[in-house]
Amino acid sequence: MMEPNQHQQRRAANQDFEESLNQLGGILHEENLAENEATQAEEITDADLADELTDIDLAAFEDAVADIEQYLEENAK
Repeated sequence: MMEPNQHQQRRAANQDFEESLNQLGGILHEENLAENEATQAEEITDADLADELTDIDLAAFEDAVADIEQYLEENAK
């Protein structure tokens, strides 16, 4: 049987993981919208594409990845 503290840690890790997945889903959704808009444009240049990609919140993406890695490490124990 799990100790109460271990149960709380798993619950917290699960919440962090779900939050990270939601953040990642939001980022991917934004990327998908940007991609769809770009394909609808008659002509898109490399500079336009670079501008679209710089709008991605890299820090949020990195946080989401770190949370997912932490969750996976916790579950591997």
